Order: sequence, then C-alpha cells, then structure tokens
Amino acid sequence: MMREATVFGPIFSRRLGSSLGINLLPQEGKICNFDCVYCECGWNKDGLGDTVLPTREDVFKALQAKLEECSAAGIPIDSITFSGDGEPTLNPEFPAIIDLTLELRERYYPAAKVSVLSNATRIGRPGVFEALRKVDNPILKLDAPTDGQVALVNKPAGEYHVAQVVEQMARFQGDFVMQTMFLRGPGWESAQWVEGWMEIVRKLKPRELMVYTIDRETPMKGLGKYTVEEMRALVQPLIDEGFSIQIKG
Repeated sequence: MMREATVFGPIFSRRLGSSLGINLLPQEGKICNFDCVYCECGWNKDGLGDTVLPTREDVFKALQAKLEECSAAGIPIDSITFSGDGEPTLNPEFPAIIDLTLELRERYYPAAKVSVLSNATRIGRPGVFEALRKVDNPILKLDAPTDGQVALVNKPAGEYHVAQVVEQMARFQGDFVMQTMFLRGPGWESAQWVEGWMEIVRKLKPRELMVYTIDRETPMKGLGKYTVEEMRALVQPLIDEGFSIQIKG
C-alpha cells in the first residue's frame, strides 16, 4: 500500500503530467470517508497507525522547500496536486491550505495548475466549496449512478446519496472535472452502469471527464481492468455529443 509524505514527487501522472503531490492526511496512515475496493492506499483499517494531520504551517514549510528545490534544479511541474492517503478535504485546514498553495504557486511555478482529487462528499460545506472554486482543476469523483452501486465500489462511511452529491456538483456550473473508475468486479461491471452514469454527465456537463481503470494492486482481489478501447466504446455516445474525455488505461 502507498504512503506519502506531506509533499512528495514530482511524479509522472497519467492524467496530470509532472505532478507534485500534497498529502493532507497522516504520513504513515490513511484517513478517508470512502473505503474504495480499488484504492492503492489499501483498506482504511490498515491505515490506523498514524492519525496526525499536517497543519497549514507544516504544509507551507514543506511545499515552499520543495518548490524552491525543484525551481533551482529546473524540474518541471505541470500540476500541484492534492491527493495523498485519503480524502484531502477531511483536513479541517483545507481552505486555508489552498490559499497558501495558490500563493506559493504564483511565486515559484505560475504556469502550474493546482488540482484537487476529491470524492466530492464534502463539497456542500461552505469552506470546501469556495476553496475548490479557486483551484484550476477540482477533480470530483463519481464512480456509479446509484447509492447501491456506490456502496459496492466506494463503501462510503455514513450516509451517501448520489442525488445529493449530484446536486452539489451542479453548483460548479460545469466548471469541474468528473473522474470515474471503470472496473470489473465479482458480479458487477461498469458496463451495466454506464447508461445511468451518462445521464448524470449530461445533466452536469463537466468541462472534462477522466475515465480510467486500475493501474496498481488493489485491496479487493479479483478485480479486472478495462482496456482503453473498451472504455472508449462505452463512452462513445458522450464523445459523439462533444464531451471532452481523457481515457487512461
């Protein structure tokens, strides 16, 4: 399972290019309100050893040091990306940390994008929504069109209702990226869900879709991946309708 420092990389991201990562969760643990069957960080129960969250000061110092180092060495950075070991918006200082990150980006890498990979469960919270509106790439997850299917794939903690999440996503007025995992599992396949998912896409009209499949070892065994060609065939109706779609195998 992957464990990341507060600031890590840059690494090559198949979706974002040269990506400098920011982990707002524990460096040796995992905190998330999803427990996705495909998560490269492993199951939540296996990440309980460290529960210390970095503060805004911790993030500022680590990010400034890394940006200075990369700038001096001439290392390119396409995206400063909030990902890490769990859901970044769970850090209570997330809005303030976004402001600090934007400030440092302008100072060191003004051409870099700031991206946030989020499961979209907390976008209804005022501070979180406003912070996500400030970044270049709010990348919001929606893996399935029904509550039951989300329960199979994402295993959310507490109540989760697709309809409520879609309602909150609509507040972005299309100015966001929707990210969706396509995978085969025991007794269920994304192919059976695509029509309902496409109807949600048509309603929300995100500026871009990121459709991808598993790339690393998964905590649930027996999952299967799709080929790029298979995923393209599944989303071809949306391509024909003019949606911008990244498809990554």
